[in-house]
Amino acid sequence: DYEPSLRDTAIEIMKKMTFLCLCMFVLNMTAWASNDKPVRIEEMPGQAQKFIKDYFSTHSVAMAKMETDFFSKSYDVIFTNGDKVEFDKQGRWTNIDCEHSVVPVAVIPQAIKDYVQKQYPNAKILKIELTDRKGYDVGLSNDVDVEFDKKFNVIDIDF
Repeated sequence: DYEPSLRDTAIEIMKKMTFLCLCMFVLNMTAWASNDKPVRIEEMPGQAQKFIKDYFSTHSVAMAKMETDFFSKSYDVIFTNGDKVEFDKQGRWTNIDCEHSVVPVAVIPQAIKDYVQKQYPNAKILKIELTDRKGYDVGLSNDVDVEFDKKFNVIDIDF
């Protein structure tokens, strides 16, 4: 019969403690991973503050929040009419969703404005999002979504 030595018992306890600590760390990181915190507009990056002042000055802010994930930070501003703007950690817009109005014309790249005017002259741009590939995803009032690459070539259209 084998009886574990004091050393073997200590090793087993250390393994279990290490595993327990690892589990606690993972649970803690998961809870911390999507940490949303309400913020005032004045607490956001200056570029985001200027953007809101320049293009949404007539809108009332319902809520602004800072979202922190494992390695990133972003800001969301939701207006009382339901429109929403998302910003990256530097304060550059990444998504403008104006389902209840229209995206400010001045923020839309000229090539996108020209394409929409030519192909869908009666449609309004309600949403524009900067994609991960540095292109744009554009939602129109006629329920058409157009995706552009970074050189403003159309790469996808969803009806």
